[in-house]
Amino acid sequence: MGILSRFSLKQDSDLILALDIGTEVVKALIFRVDKDQQHGTVIGVGRVPQKIGNMQSGAVSDISGVIESARQAIALAKEKAKVKRIEKSVIGIAGELVKGTTTTVHYERVNPEMHIATPELRMIIQKVQEKAYERIKRQLAWETSQPDIDVKLINAAIVDVRIDGYHVSNPVNFQGRDVSMSVFNAYAPMMHLGALQTIADELDLDLLSIAAEPYAVARSVEVEDMLDFSAIFIDIGGGSTDIAVVRNGGLEGTKMFALGGRAFTKRLAQEFGVSFDVAEQMKLNYANGRLNSPEATKIATLFADDCRVWVGGVELSLLEFAETDLLPSRIFLCGGGSALPGIKQALLSPEWIQNLPFSKAPQVSYLQPRDITRISDTTGELGNPQDITPIALANLALLDHIDEEKMLSSILLRSMKSLKN
Repeated sequence: MGILSRFSLKQDSDLILALDIGTEVVKALIFRVDKDQQHGTVIGVGRVPQKIGNMQSGAVSDISGVIESARQAIALAKEKAKVKRIEKSVIGIAGELVKGTTTTVHYERVNPEMHIATPELRMIIQKVQEKAYERIKRQLAWETSQPDIDVKLINAAIVDVRIDGYHVSNPVNFQGRDVSMSVFNAYAPMMHLGALQTIADELDLDLLSIAAEPYAVARSVEVEDMLDFSAIFIDIGGGSTDIAVVRNGGLEGTKMFALGGRAFTKRLAQEFGVSFDVAEQMKLNYANGRLNSPEATKIATLFADDCRVWVGGVELSLLEFAETDLLPSRIFLCGGGSALPGIKQALLSPEWIQNLPFSKAPQVSYLQPRDITRISDTTGELGNPQDITPIALANLALLDHIDEEKMLSSILLRSMKSLKN
């Protein structure tokens, strides 16, 4: 759930732009909301490479440069979709300073025999949100050495509600003494949000929401019984790796660290004495098995070293989630960096697995566009894990609309708006 302007899906022909501003590539995806307002159909896709200075570790570092790349990507998507204008948009945000965590509050009711009413529920949600805000602000202040850092809530979702230990989907009208509520919240520094708002304004876009990309990816997979679904999502981009942990259908938290495919490209450029662009093409050729044996052997050795550093970052990120419970054994990979040889193997290495408390031996697979069942593609251009993030953003736009119809989500949205103000 996002906190910017809300959108009304009243017309069959409503079009929405999902914009993934990556470190390496800007991806623009135009989709049409279907009649049932539960699904979307992609009708246009545009991709434009970023200039080296446009992004740093997943965050915008040159607003003008990003605007130009995004403008070109949107133009390509509009041309393929055969539309002249697109206004509504959802934009993804990533980077180390985007923080996502689940906060739980236990509330002991004075009169357990009274039925829980909406005002009481609203008060409990407000307590959770206030606790989460202070927690995130302290963490970011410590990491940035800026005690007065301005942070804003960008996404929130109710993860779990229990009354006297029993799980309920809607606590209204129940009785009980102890109400436990867990809410996932994603926050970002105002500086980063302001940059994206400026980009949207310059592109004449009506910004429906800004979404933390690992949050969008984690919500993209839906199974029949979500309460039994637990998984780790790892999105390897050009400048950062985003991790989301889902337990029993609820998003427990997200972590990001500044290491992605671009670091490997820079290593190749240094070792082979070539430009960044040439090194990038070498990396792609290596991933696709198109290099001669001597070059491939040298790159494999270099990549093995970098891969050990990368998997160490994943380990550190996951250790925080392992403090109270075993880690899910299902691991989904996506993003452009996931295609590099050795990534999957590194996550299956015995040395790495034994350092983390998994519930059982991990199973690693690639998240594919077909796994996001609410979004279908008519372009034929969305066919591998590197396309997951913009599809997940499109999916999240639909889910936000669907969630608005639910009472708990409606109360949460009002709480988010009050925090924003």
